[in-house]
Amino acid sequence: MKKSSDYLKALTFLTAFTFTALSAEAQNSVRVSGQDQGRRVIITAVPFLNFAPDSRHSAMGDAGVATTPDANSIHWNAAKLAFAEDEMGFALSYSPWLGKLVPDMSLSYLTGYMRIDEMSTLGVDLRYFNMGDIQLTNGQGQSIGQFNPRDIAIGTNYSRKLSETLSLGISARFIHSNIAGNISSNGSGDSKPGVSVGVDVGVYQRKEVLFSNKEAYWSWGANISNIGPKLTYNNPDDADYLPTNLRIGTALETALDENNNLTFALDFNKLMVPTPPIYATNEDGSLIIDANGNPEIEQGKDPDRPLLSAMFGSFADAPDGFSEEMQELMISFGVEYEYAEKFALRTGYFYENKHKGGRQYFTMGVGFDLKRLGFDFSYLVPQKQNHPLAETLRFSLAYNIPK
Repeated sequence: MKKSSDYLKALTFLTAFTFTALSAEAQNSVRVSGQDQGRRVIITAVPFLNFAPDSRHSAMGDAGVATTPDANSIHWNAAKLAFAEDEMGFALSYSPWLGKLVPDMSLSYLTGYMRIDEMSTLGVDLRYFNMGDIQLTNGQGQSIGQFNPRDIAIGTNYSRKLSETLSLGISARFIHSNIAGNISSNGSGDSKPGVSVGVDVGVYQRKEVLFSNKEAYWSWGANISNIGPKLTYNNPDDADYLPTNLRIGTALETALDENNNLTFALDFNKLMVPTPPIYATNEDGSLIIDANGNPEIEQGKDPDRPLLSAMFGSFADAPDGFSEEMQELMISFGVEYEYAEKFALRTGYFYENKHKGGRQYFTMGVGFDLKRLGFDFSYLVPQKQNHPLAETLRFSLAYNIPK
């Protein structure tokens, strides 16, 4: 039998990936745990692609689509790097993931950029999600070895100014997800790593304005990330959407005096992925099957749709209509105080509706810049006690080479 820690880790693993390794039949059941009484959490593959990877923006409530550019901008908005002030920049971030529950899960993020000319910038990034070692057993409880589930994404970014205030950007990445080894969800032993590709498209504008008769910069941004084909671990009929995400936001940076700056940032996020429908059931709770052998939908729309139809149809497919669509909006708000470009204090708040995942937490962090080297730290405080994300830490190092 597994040890208790192995059971806990396996449970964490399944929760973190929202059952992406389960069979299509289990995903399509009408009363999947967590989907009752209006709770319809959107299921995707490789959700780590949307985890906030760096300390600066995670300390600001995961707001970052319109903040000032830095080496981590590839994750937040493909267009921001065109406005990077330095010639080159690099950053490395690390976070022990779900550290209160398991000791060896982690998220790592390595990124860098290089200015090509005054108008355009090229960037690259690598993110690695390590889920630690899991002790595998067979149906009789006998050990069959250990396995280390892990995900990796490697990408590149190109951003270009269209004017003195406006830029566009595009990112592309290769995604490799190995969460089951050679053990499939149906026990047939034919599982394999999931492979896909994703594309981001972003726009960013930064303008000088007057705020309370003081010099300030107002910016806005929009980014659609992880546009790509479904990912599967065994066969095409058992595939999940990538976590395609629309992020829109704004930021205001104002100088209090010569040495003191204050930035306010606000982001809205919406997964562009079909909302799970409500399936019709018999009195005994079993699914009603239509003439084509598919579960009959009582409310909502069929989630198995082509990519573009799934993306843009996601704004009008919730079973409970507009009110449920509004529940799918995630809100991030953050504040950054900076002194003499050497020291920063940050705080923020992230909100997700209780029917769509229920992540609600405060964040805080600090940052230090010593010439070309920067260090940032962030800390997450959930509203609920004993939350799996409690005490999440992130550490980031940055190195910039000026023009």
